[in-house]
Amino acid sequence: MTTTIQIERMSREEKLQTMETIWADLSKDDASVESPVWHHDVLKETEAKIAAGQEQIADWTTAKRDLRKRFE
Repeated sequence: MTTTIQIERMSREEKLQTMETIWADLSKDDASVESPVWHHDVLKETEAKIAAGQEQIADWTTAKRDLRKRFE
């Protein structure tokens, strides 16, 4: 088991990779996870912004790359 001290010693790249690994594991059984009510509202708001040209869609690979650049 990883401790807080071990996490603090990890590089940013190691932390991001660990988060991706955890997310991949958690999302294996995503059918059993119920989205909170507010999530539906946020999705509708995003759909409206996309329709109005106020928001752009990015594939996940591009989004991850852009986020990594922003926070490195």
